[in-house]
Amino acid sequence: GFIEAPQEEVKPVKTILCEATAYCEHGTTATGTQAGPGSIAVDPRIIPLGSHLYVEGYGEGWAVDTGGAIKGYKIDVWLSDRETCLNWGRKNVEVQVLEVPE
Repeated sequence: GFIEAPQEEVKPVKTILCEATAYCEHGTTATGTQAGPGSIAVDPRIIPLGSHLYVEGYGEGWAVDTGGAIKGYKIDVWLSDRETCLNWGRKNVEVQVLEVPE
């Protein structure tokens, strides 16, 4: 039989519950990147900017932005258009912090 080598699992640094909303604005993020797929706005006191994240129902992304309404355990995930953002709404999601910048 064919035996597959076990995939190395990424152990999250930590898993937290956050309230996630969505945004679709284009522009420059707090870290100087362009907002786009995988851009996530965070409160840097909770999740350090530059962190690699996995958001339940969204997928992988990076903590690259901040926002006036993003205080505490709240995040904003970037989606491509207003309708998709409205469909996302506001939900409680599990956020896995996969790695944080040194």
